[in-house]
Order: sequence, then C-alpha cells, then structure tokens
Amino acid sequence: MRSFTLSGDQGNLLYHNIPGVGVPLIFIHGLGCASSCDYPRVACDPALAGRRMVLIDLLGFGFSDRPAGFGYTIDDHARTLVELLSELAPESLDLFGHSMGGSVAIVAASLIGDRVRNLVLSEPNLDPGGGFYSRKVAAMNERDYVAYGHEALVRTSKSDGDGIWAASLSVSAPHAVHRGAISLVAGGKPAWRELLLGMAMPRTVIFGENSLPDEDTQRLPQQGINISVVPQAGHSMAWENPAGLANSLREALS
Repeated sequence: MRSFTLSGDQGNLLYHNIPGVGVPLIFIHGLGCASSCDYPRVACDPALAGRRMVLIDLLGFGFSDRPAGFGYTIDDHARTLVELLSELAPESLDLFGHSMGGSVAIVAASLIGDRVRNLVLSEPNLDPGGGFYSRKVAAMNERDYVAYGHEALVRTSKSDGDGIWAASLSVSAPHAVHRGAISLVAGGKPAWRELLLGMAMPRTVIFGENSLPDEDTQRLPQQGINISVVPQAGHSMAWENPAGLANSLREALS
C-alpha cells in the first residue's frame, strides 16, 4: 500500500495504486468497510484489465489513520479525498463509490468539478435517514457505541452470516463508524440527490438484483442517470458478485 499525509495533522490515507493506463478509476467504500478489502477481486477482473485503479481506505477504516479529532462526516471524508486526488489524478479521473462511499463520491465530485469524467455509484445514500445499520449505530450515543455497541454489532453481523463486513467492521474505528452513521442519518446540505441531479458528467447508479424493486431504477433514468443491475447480488455486490460489478463498471465507463 501507499500512504498520503493529509494537511493540518489530519493523519494518513492509505491506498492501493494499481498500475495501468488511461484515466484512473477511484474506489470509495461504504460504512464499516475498506476498499483494500472490498475491491481487489473487482479490480483484478478481466473486465477492468489494464486500467489504472486506486483503492482508498477512508480515515477511520481499513489501514488508514483514525484521528480522534476528525469529524468523519460525509463532507469531511470528501475534503480529504479531494486533497489526495489533487496529487494522484490532477488531470482527470473516474469516481466510484458504494453506499456511504457513494455520498462521499457525490460531494467529492461536486468539489472536483470537470476533472471527474464519470461518476458511478452503487446503491448510494442519496437522501437523509441512513440505512439499516447506520440507523442502528446512530440510535446510540457515541460513548455507548464505542464502549460496547461496536463490539456487539460485530458479533451480531458475524452470527448473521455477514462475515466479511464483520471483519472489516472489527478493524474500523468505533468513533469513525458512529460519526459516519450520524452523518448519513442527518443527510447533506444541499442534499446528495440534489447534487447528483445537478451534475453534467455521465452518471450511473448500480443496483444489486436482490435489492430490487427500488423506485430509483425508474425515477433516475427519467432524470438523465443511467442504471445498471448486478445479477445474483444484493447491497454487498463487491463480495457477492465481483465479476458482475466489474462488468457494470466497464459498461458505465465506456
């Protein structure tokens, strides 16, 4: 892995920089996850062969630092991402974000502007309210979640069969998970959906087949956003069908 030192003593972002040609494809993971865990199988799929790819662990997750004073809001993550990408991809880039990472990607794209050639999101948080797990986390105060809620969620996830997420969650900073969940439930200002609809670059939203029906598969195409469906997968499509996600990415980027 490689390390990037953020300004203002915010810590270091760790990332895999996979050599290749063309515009780099940037991967951003979801809550309690890590790109270093989620996306190697996607990145090595033949559908994406030869492309330069960057798999980033956000602060508080995976191998990146977990400073206690960082806010871990969607906007906070987006700003650190923009700082890193100013060095890694100063000319142009393709941006992919999953779930919470989709919200981060939307905000980052709004800050980066014309350098983002394609914006691809898989089941992103577009509206306030969060998802099933973020609501569970946000329902607790940070002190209690850090003291015992995080460990309990890891155990529950493992017993429910979500072994990969449980493993990623177990190495995530509890305070980062909690603050991220609070931010997802609160939503963005302006709203992430509003930002997405106002952008001009090609945009694609990917759904797992097992997550359907979803009204956005009908609504978003009417608003100029492409839709793709990964077969035999749900929300955790990078683990459940990495080849299917790689194919959807290839189609979105072409």
